[in-house]
Amino acid sequence: MELYKKYPVKITNSLGGKKEEFKPIKPPFVGLYSCGPTVYNEVHLGNLRTFTAFDIVYRYLTFIGYKVRYVRNITDAGHLTNDAGQGVDRIEERAKLEQLEPMEVVQKYTVGFHEVCRIFNIIPPSIEPTATGHIVEQIEMVKQIIANGFAYEKNGSVYFDVRKFMEKHEYGVLSGRNIDELMEGSRELNRQDEKKNPVDFAIWKGVSENHIQRWPSPWGEGIPGWHLECSVMGTKYLGKEFDIHGGGMDLKFPHHECEMAQNIGAYGTPAVKYWMHSNMLTVNGQKMSKSLGNSFLPRELFTGNHPLLERGFTPMTVRFFMLQSHYASTLDFSNEALVAAEKGFKKLMQACATIKNMEHPGGKAENPELDKTILELNSECFITMSDDFNTAKTLAVLFEMVNRINDFKSGNSSVKSISESNFKEFKETFLGFVKDVLGLQEETSQSDNLVKGVIELLIELRKKARTDKNFALSDRIRDDLKALGVQLKDGKDGDIDFTID
Repeated sequence: MELYKKYPVKITNSLGGKKEEFKPIKPPFVGLYSCGPTVYNEVHLGNLRTFTAFDIVYRYLTFIGYKVRYVRNITDAGHLTNDAGQGVDRIEERAKLEQLEPMEVVQKYTVGFHEVCRIFNIIPPSIEPTATGHIVEQIEMVKQIIANGFAYEKNGSVYFDVRKFMEKHEYGVLSGRNIDELMEGSRELNRQDEKKNPVDFAIWKGVSENHIQRWPSPWGEGIPGWHLECSVMGTKYLGKEFDIHGGGMDLKFPHHECEMAQNIGAYGTPAVKYWMHSNMLTVNGQKMSKSLGNSFLPRELFTGNHPLLERGFTPMTVRFFMLQSHYASTLDFSNEALVAAEKGFKKLMQACATIKNMEHPGGKAENPELDKTILELNSECFITMSDDFNTAKTLAVLFEMVNRINDFKSGNSSVKSISESNFKEFKETFLGFVKDVLGLQEETSQSDNLVKGVIELLIELRKKARTDKNFALSDRIRDDLKALGVQLKDGKDGDIDFTID
């Protein structure tokens, strides 16, 4: 039996706000789309949390046997500072600031984004389409929406007619927004006489001759609407109806609401069956933002070069920290939390190193209770992850398994009676979830290897001191290492192992 049948997945669907059993449109195939970066700046930590969340979704669905096509786009044109289709083009603004061609900006920050993903062990998607690579398809979708009566052209721009759309369909159903209230709230701020209504949004935006990025269209030269890009790329590669669409909570409105409306306006279907949204990051209880000076770039976390950081932290420590919270919950950054995550991560990696090369502990006596416990732990990993990809609860189960691994390592007679098949399943489950599902991997540096080498040298000196019956020196080495956070464990066969707190 496929694992996805044994452990059915449940997803909290933003469309309705309820947890639902995941039933793919064409099992075992799954279509997964998540919004990628607009490549005009370095990826920040809030982006990283979203990309990590959907990396986990991709990993786990694949792990339990689904055939997943994961599409994550690159927005390299059309993203204006005002999501309603007005304002400054983010990429052109950066190009002028850095005195570069827009596509130089795109290339620079796309490369940077891919490097950050590599460092954080975020798997590349199946397909990574770009907005500029799908201009033709976007123009065709605009034509279709106009033909269906849900858009109008004005002065070279094409706007989605929200009021016209609402005569037949719901708008605001994903985000829970009241459109009449939005109309009243934006009426005074709206100074654009092109739109019929303030809530209408651009699906094609006409631009002036001094705008560097522009493409010919039936309505004049312009750029595609940001919301339209994801509608086009999602449906092109996953079909007019697909399974999961993800993104950050901040994209729910207007971006995803507009996507849904465009899909219905063009094809008569909302396209997406399950909407998923990751929550925001906070810092010491405050919302993360540049204006407050509490936002972090990944490289600042590594180096510790930030006023709010006491020191740097490794990429896997940060990844582990993010996994300690459910993707839909807010996550608060602090030095204390990162230090605690660092300890937890190292403990997990030590357990991985221990069990990786461990054989069945042996023993012939039967212990049904132990076998039952081991099997329950194995199952609980799948149960917790299948429950809306709950990495926090899964990590709690894995640390229960760490305790068992330490029992195996100690040679405790009570654990020698585990059956060989159950031990093998336990080992495969533990390593599979840590490495393949959660994407955590060992980190070694030259300094780490140096520290390990010095500790091992001191252990050899302690062994010799004990052989020479120089117990004063032996005890001093043990006590000094303990004071530094290095715990020595003497084995029955004379071997000495160590852990670092």
